[in-house]
Formats: sequence, C-alpha cells, structure tokens
Amino acid sequence: MTAENIRELARRCGFELAGVAAAVPAVDRARYHEWVAAGRAGKMGYLADRRAAVRDDPRHLLAGARSVISAGKLYQTPWPHSTRFHEAECAWISRYAWGEDYHDVMRRGLARLDGLIRESAGAGFESRICVDTAPLLERTYARLAGLGWIGRNTCLINQSQGSWFFLGELLVTMEIAPDAPPLDRCGTCMRCVEACPTAAIVPGQGLDATRCISYLTIELRGAIPEEQRGGVGAHVFGCDICQDVCPWNGRAPVTDDPAFAPRQFAPRLEELAAIPEEEFRAMFRGTPLIRVRYSGFLRNVAVAMGNARHEKFRAPLERMAESGDAVVAEHARWALGRMAP
Repeated sequence: MTAENIRELARRCGFELAGVAAAVPAVDRARYHEWVAAGRAGKMGYLADRRAAVRDDPRHLLAGARSVISAGKLYQTPWPHSTRFHEAECAWISRYAWGEDYHDVMRRGLARLDGLIRESAGAGFESRICVDTAPLLERTYARLAGLGWIGRNTCLINQSQGSWFFLGELLVTMEIAPDAPPLDRCGTCMRCVEACPTAAIVPGQGLDATRCISYLTIELRGAIPEEQRGGVGAHVFGCDICQDVCPWNGRAPVTDDPAFAPRQFAPRLEELAAIPEEEFRAMFRGTPLIRVRYSGFLRNVAVAMGNARHEKFRAPLERMAESGDAVVAEHARWALGRMAP
C-alpha cells in the first residue's frame, strides 16, 4: 500500500483529504504540555489529566502501530458565514454543529476505509479508529500527513480547500511510506487575531482556550466570566469567526452532504428561551449541541439576549431570572441589567 492508494480509497469513502504519517511520538508534544501547564486548557480536564501523556505517542493507543492514516471531511455548506449574518434577534450556532454529530459520520467513513484497505492490502493488520475523543494530537499528525499546516488560529488549513474539515485517524500496524508536511502559509496575516472578539488567539502562543467563545459556550460548566460575556455576542454554541475571516477560506469548496445540512439555522433567541428541556433534547438529539446540556444552553441564550439588548427579550429574561437553576438565573439577571432603563 502507498499513500496514493490510501487517498484513492479515502475518496471512495467520502473524504476529500487523506494522507499518511509515521506512528512515532508527536513532534508537538513538548509544546502541548507547556500549553496545558500554562493553564490555557482551562477546565477541560480531559486535556490535562492522565490522558495528556497518552497523546505523546500513537502506540499508546495501538501497540505496534506503524502508520497514522489521517482523513479530512469537508463540512462547509452553502449557507452564510457568521461574519455575513446580521439578524440581531437570532442565535448563532457553529457551522460544525448544524447537522448530524460528526463523530458518527467520521467513524462510519473510517470504518469503511479500514475495510477497503483490508481488501486491497492482501495482508492482515491491526487497526484502531480515532476521532477527536481519542487522546491523539490529530492536527499534528494531519500536518505530518500532508493535509495542511496548523494556522495561527490553530485550525488545520489546506492550501486549496481551506479549513472547514473534520479530522479522523486510522492507526494501523502496517508500514506505509509517509507523506511530507506542507509549508506554513499564514505569513504575516493577522486577520483571525484581529477579528476574535475575546482576544483568544495570542500571537506566538496559540489559542488561549479560556478566552475562546467555543470554550465559553460549550466546554465551560457554570458561570461564564462576566468580563467575557460581551464578547460572546449572539453565539449560543461555538464560534466560527477565525475561520470565517481566514483568506484561505475565501474560495473554499462546499459540500452537499445531507449529514451537515442545518437542522436549525440561526434560530430565534426568543423561541430558544422558551424551549422545555424535553423539547431541547428532541430538537438537538444526534447533534453536537447535546454536549452543552440544557442548563448551559439556556445560560448561553441569556447572554446572547443581553448582548442584543432588545426590549422584546425583557419578558423571557424575566422568566429565566426566576429559574430554579442558579446559573441560568444569574446570567438572565446580568442580561436584564444591560437593557435600557
């Protein structure tokens, strides 16, 4: 098997990008541990606990692994970017979460790829499928596999196709000649740094996750720091701004894969504030939004309403301020405090 064979099989499985890296200790492992030690992972314990050391070497996940097959699946759909959408009464949901949970989509594709490789290889081998829940520095191996470079915004960027990609890996005990990493082509561009409302992208240091809107609206449990709430804007789940403004995404292709078509594109904040928990679960079942949980979702809706400052949001915020959930109630009171007297 060659890397070109792998790419052809990957295309048959629906992946636009694919490549091969050697299954050796990650070249970025020291920088990763320094990033965690500096506290930039915030309260994402799964990045700092015992699993942090596992990320150093793919062979911790599959003993005898010789190659890391990295695959990228395009998820950009032909809908507006957040920087071109200005409906002040609506919520913004990150593009990656509009449709089906990408973990399921990627695992299905990688399982099919595994099967096709087995048919073509003519020899047995062991394998393990990894998506981003596995402790693996996947962007590092995607870069080494030639899929793109890691941009200033810490996203993997492909020169011809941009950064709107989900990544997944197939670890195999088969040795395949690896690809070569591309050059970093961010140059002196600072658009993502300048566009980030919460100054989460720190030049020379990477992403400070504790300031990132995606972290604040998804990963962080409990209260969002008050000084960060204004920068969250209308985002109720994740953020796309640093990708929206990236010049390499200016001509990025789109996909017609129905798995990524939006179930709820920019829903109205007033409607979201009134959703009972059972309806929330039903509406977003099978999508990444379930991760934020009902309480976190309402917390984010309250912040977005406070940032919009529409008088029509006063009544729903007053109801939320009476919530039995202390976090939701506190964020609703904060939002009411931003309304005109």
